[in-house]
Amino acid sequence: MAGSTSNSREVAIVGGGIAGLAFALTLHERGIPCTVYERSAEIGALGVGINVLPHASAILERLGLSEALAGVAVLATDSAFFNRFGQLIYTEPLGQAAGYAAPQISIHRGDLQAVLLDAVAARIGQDRVVTDAACRGVAPDADGVMLHLVRESTGDALPPVRAAIAVACDGIHSVVRKQLHPDEGAPNYTGYNMWRGVTRHRPILNGATMIRAGWLKTGKMVIYPIRPADADGRQLVNWVAEIETPRPPSDRDWTRDGRLDDFLPAFADWHFDWLDVRALIRDAEVVLEFPMVDQDPLPWWTAGRVTLMGDAAHPMVPRGSNGAGQAILDADCLAGLLAAHDDWPAALKAFEDERLAATSRIVLTNRVAPPDVILKEIYERTGDAPFANIDDVISRDELVELQNAYKRIAGYDLETLRQRAVQG
Repeated sequence: MAGSTSNSREVAIVGGGIAGLAFALTLHERGIPCTVYERSAEIGALGVGINVLPHASAILERLGLSEALAGVAVLATDSAFFNRFGQLIYTEPLGQAAGYAAPQISIHRGDLQAVLLDAVAARIGQDRVVTDAACRGVAPDADGVMLHLVRESTGDALPPVRAAIAVACDGIHSVVRKQLHPDEGAPNYTGYNMWRGVTRHRPILNGATMIRAGWLKTGKMVIYPIRPADADGRQLVNWVAEIETPRPPSDRDWTRDGRLDDFLPAFADWHFDWLDVRALIRDAEVVLEFPMVDQDPLPWWTAGRVTLMGDAAHPMVPRGSNGAGQAILDADCLAGLLAAHDDWPAALKAFEDERLAATSRIVLTNRVAPPDVILKEIYERTGDAPFANIDDVISRDELVELQNAYKRIAGYDLETLRQRAVQG
C-alpha cells in the first residue's frame, strides 16, 4: 500500500472527496508528496449540483483544470430572485460577467470530483489514491502520525500507515473530528428540510442563470443548470426545494432517497410564464432528501500533527454556494503553509489560525443571512402577496447591500479579491 512506510515529509489525506482531492493537487503543485485514503471501494458520481464561487474557481484555474471543467460545467452568468408568484425581485451578474477574473462554476458534484480525481491520477499516480481504506483513528506523536485503517468492504484491518501529518477531509461524518471532539453535540437542525434533484430540461431563462424563488414558510426553490446542453438541446438542471419543517424527517445522509409526495404539493401552483416548476420536479431523474443541519463552529481543529479540513472542519447549511468552495480554499491555504514552513505542526496551527475564524463566520451567517435573505425580506414586506412594483417594496440599494454583505463575509466581494491580487 502506498505510504505504508515512514516518510518525514509525507501527508496522509483522509477522504477522497472534493476537499481531499483538491488538497492532493495543491500539495503536488508545491512538490509535497501525499496519499489519499478513501473509505469507498470506488469513487463514484454521488450527489447533485453545487456551485464554485470565483475565489475558489480561481484556484482550479491555476491548477490547470479549466478545460476539463468547461466540458462538464456551466459558467453562471447571473442570479435572479423571484417571489412564489414568479415575479422578478432582483437580478445581478455572476462570475466573469460581474467583473471577476474567474468564473462561477455550476457543476454536478460527481463531475467535479471526477475532474479532480483524473488530475490526481495523471499527475500524482493512481496508486496514490487508496480506495476501500476507511480510517478508524489517528495516533499522532512527536515525529509523525499513524493511521489505523480497515477495508470498508470487509472490515478487515489494513497495515497501519505512518506519515508526517494527517489531514482529515472525511466530510460531515468525519471519524477524525469525532476522535478530536468526542463530546461534540448533535447537529443543529435549522427548522427546514431540503429535497434535491436533477432534471433534463430545455434551458431556463438564458441557460446560465441561478434562480431563487419563494420563501421557506410556503416553499422555496433554487434552480440552476449544471451541464451544457446535450444533442437534444437539454441541460441537466439542478433544483433544491426547501420547506419549513418543525422536526427533521431524516438523518444527515446525502444519499437518502426523497419522496415527491412529501414536498411536491407545496409547489403545485408554481406555473410561471417562464417555467412550470411542478413539472421540473416531477420529471427528475433523482430526488434526494437532506435535513438542513450544521454544527456549531469548533474551538480548534488541530492536535499536533492532525487537523481537519472542508466539511470535516466546518459543516455548514448548504446555502450560499460555499461548501465546496471553502474546502478548496482550505486546501490551497494549507498547502501553501506547508510549503513555507519546515515545522509542519506549526503550519497546521497557522492554517487553523487563518481559516477557522473565517469559516466560522460563514457557518453562522448561513443560518440567518445567506444570499437568499432577499426572499425573506420580500416575503415579510409583502405579506406573501404579489406586488405591483418592486421599487415600492424595497429599494435597489437595499437589495444590492443584502448581497454585498454576504460576499464580504464569505470573502469573495470584488474589492477583497482585487486587493489580494495586488498583494500577490
